[in-house]
Amino acid sequence: MIRRTLDTLYLSAGYLAGFFLVAIFALMMILSVGRQIDFNVPSGDDFTGWSLVAMSFLGLAHTFKRGEMIRVGLLLDRLHGRTRRIAELISLTIAGAFTAYFTWQSGILAYDSWRFFDMSTGVISIPLWIPQLGMVIGLAILLVAVIEEWLIVAHGGRPTYQPEPPKTTEELIERVAQGGGV
Repeated sequence: MIRRTLDTLYLSAGYLAGFFLVAIFALMMILSVGRQIDFNVPSGDDFTGWSLVAMSFLGLAHTFKRGEMIRVGLLLDRLHGRTRRIAELISLTIAGAFTAYFTWQSGILAYDSWRFFDMSTGVISIPLWIPQLGMVIGLAILLVAVIEEWLIVAHGGRPTYQPEPPKTTEELIERVAQGGGV
């Protein structure tokens, strides 16, 4: 039940990130073509920037859980057994602490924007807490994902972001050809 709920949460955040990516594309195309035909989208640059932030942060948890996030495993990849699990727990603890702090500070920023009625300065004035929510929600979902991974590793499981080792030479070649990790 919880597994399916969390997977749905991560996938939904990934789809929302994809939606904002399409919104960025559409806005940029409208803005580019609009310049040629004297058509202007009021605050189009603002909406594009806010969509970029929402896309970036909402996609973090999905990317993390699928093992697609850039991760430097120079040390961890050389460790095995209990030592590796302890090192994974330490790195996940540090990641969780930074993510929790960043989530908290972003939440304070959005709350202060709401509390002080901060508005955007573009042609279309929007309360700033609305676009800031994408960052806060994305970070909060990432924090849930990091905590979940910490629990999986603490209970002796293999992190879900770490792919299974290839079983055959063909599988190894296929992964390398697709640009994936080994």
